[in-house]
Amino acid sequence: ILCRPTPTGFLCDVVVGSAPAATRHAVTISRTDLARLAPGHYDPERLVAASFAFLLAREPREAILRSFELPVIERYFPGYEVAIRRQLGS
Repeated sequence: ILCRPTPTGFLCDVVVGSAPAATRHAVTISRTDLARLAPGHYDPERLVAASFAFLLAREPREAILRSFELPVIERYFPGYEVAIRRQLGS
């Protein structure tokens, strides 16, 4: 996971698995969403890593969207936000 700052937050490149079967994902997270989902934590990579662990426990890597904004996970998996805050100790 590699996150780069953007004017409004972060763009994270995520590679799951190893070549040649690896999947690549582009995840965006706003500073507001980072503060809401991981209050007290300022590491977007940690939040994205925990979010992918959450997703991979529920679906195969091939089913994960290739590009998405992190809060969209809640639409597919209600309870994500509560679970991720609990996991990060927020």
